[in-house]
Amino acid sequence: MTARRKPASPKSTDGASGAASGSASGAPQPAADTVAQTGAGETTGALPVAAETAHDVADLLDALDAASDAVAPAAVPDDASAADVSAHNAAHAAHAASAIGAAEPAPVAAHSAGASAPAAASVPNTHLTTNPTAADHRKTPESDPSAASFTSPAHRRTRRSMHRATKIVATLGPASSSFDTLHQMIKAGVDVVRLNFSHGKADDHRQRAETVREAARQAGREVAIMADLQGPKIRVGKFENGKTTLIAGNAFILDAACELGNDDRVGLDYKDLPRDLKPNDVLLLNDGLIVLTVARIVGDEIHTIVKIGGELSNNKGINRQGGGLTAPALTAKDMEDIKTAMSLGADYIAVSFPKNATDMEMARQLSNIAGEQYGLRPKMIAKIERAEAIPVLQSILDASDGIMVARGDLAVEVGNAAVPALQKRMIRMARDSNKVVITATQMMESMIQNPVPTRAEVSDVANAVLDGTDAVMLSAETAAGKYPIETVEAMAAICVEAEKSEHVELDNDFLNRTFTRIDQSIAMGALFTAYHLDAKAIVALTESGATALWMSRHWIHVPIYALTPRESSVRAMSLYRNVTSVSIDSNRDRDAALTDAINIIVSKGYAKHGDKIVLTVGEPMGAAGGTNTLKIVRIGEPI
Repeated sequence: MTARRKPASPKSTDGASGAASGSASGAPQPAADTVAQTGAGETTGALPVAAETAHDVADLLDALDAASDAVAPAAVPDDASAADVSAHNAAHAAHAASAIGAAEPAPVAAHSAGASAPAAASVPNTHLTTNPTAADHRKTPESDPSAASFTSPAHRRTRRSMHRATKIVATLGPASSSFDTLHQMIKAGVDVVRLNFSHGKADDHRQRAETVREAARQAGREVAIMADLQGPKIRVGKFENGKTTLIAGNAFILDAACELGNDDRVGLDYKDLPRDLKPNDVLLLNDGLIVLTVARIVGDEIHTIVKIGGELSNNKGINRQGGGLTAPALTAKDMEDIKTAMSLGADYIAVSFPKNATDMEMARQLSNIAGEQYGLRPKMIAKIERAEAIPVLQSILDASDGIMVARGDLAVEVGNAAVPALQKRMIRMARDSNKVVITATQMMESMIQNPVPTRAEVSDVANAVLDGTDAVMLSAETAAGKYPIETVEAMAAICVEAEKSEHVELDNDFLNRTFTRIDQSIAMGALFTAYHLDAKAIVALTESGATALWMSRHWIHVPIYALTPRESSVRAMSLYRNVTSVSIDSNRDRDAALTDAINIIVSKGYAKHGDKIVLTVGEPMGAAGGTNTLKIVRIGEPI
């Protein structure tokens, strides 16, 4: 067996935590088009997924699915990888499969395929192939009458091949800033790169942004950059010895005037904290690991009693249980960082700790002003981290292009037990509001140190996918972890497997819906048509990306390819669920543009001669919000 790749050796512990987006548009009524004859087709993956890690996670999920059948797992052979896989990946596959205890469960009997309800096909009894389009070795009706048909429309709607709809956001840091590592991460499936402005200087971020653009260019993919502002993170100051140990029952003072802390007190970076508190308030330090109860306030001093002790070191965060601190969402540092973000061409700005819509509106204004000289208007992501943001979530959504479910600080303020239900609610509200949503914090935390995820982490990522999140995010896992590339590979594989279990409820989604815009009506019509016609793909020619955004709010097992001449739209759509964005020249008439679009889709391997696709386009060409035509085309026939 070949040796594993040497783990990345981070220079520091530059960690991180949480970001997403949207848009809108209008024009005249489309003419009806002739519906093409139905036919078979299967979707080829547009987004890369590392097959070796797919083996690991797919086998784990299959083993869990088959547990009720009490099937004993078989060991993965050392030569399970394909011959064309690199030595590094082959070694990783063998090592990781062995660590996970990969299984090959017997097929589970499938339900009979129906015209409207997707059929449950037999569980694969071999590992995922490194070629997304290669035939697998599942049981078929010929070899096993109990297996569901793999050519039936019902099966194709639930078991598309290796196309990954859910996007991956990865944070850069010491472990992932080199060109080679970043290039491999992008090839493994990173769609959005997060620059954490809580760490590093302006020049560091500019250099990393340049590396991202070049690595993405060489990988042949468009990757968005998200600048994540630090916000008013309230922290303790520094200790003379770097840390102290708090003992339960002892007194401890948070002193806004203290310069250097000791065993009795420590300073504060937010000097107004004493005025935000009252006796009996509960303070949570270091992500809730240390708990203090406020006894009294004396001037700039907060006298507390240690309820839960532990080691407290320099610059650890402070939250008040239940929220309510008055620190503004945008600090002076954030305003300078927005200028830096615009100078490096950030596509998204993530605002930390917004309390209301006003915070997001101010951030958008500042970003648009700073971006004007560069011709940029970034998308705004609200990181939901404060308890007081929950009651006004809808207004924050209305003022943003998307939200991030930032589970770290949010859990500290509202309690861990409340977060799972809030996550589901936030994802549902974002999708209903035509906004994007990112799920973040500790999704693959163990992979900071370990080459494979825990079973709980696999379930966490899969549940976020099944909830309908646009993207899942990696923080310290890629910023400071030992296995940044393997982490991205594992997360991509989990997403692919989870998406196979998702149920399409498009007909229910459209019940009692009224559309007020022509372009939105065309987008919904394309979804409905592609689903019931079992088309190979939806191809949307779009300027702003609004058509693709509306389509991506509804889950459908048909990939959406959004073609646009705007570089900003190409990158912004990198975050939209089930959307692959492609650049196209718009200086053509409608028919020429449609022909170009089809040629691009075929040349990239997204569709082939004879496949049916659904096209949307606007006339006149080049006007944002002008999508007004839907066409059904069989590739190879006249448009």
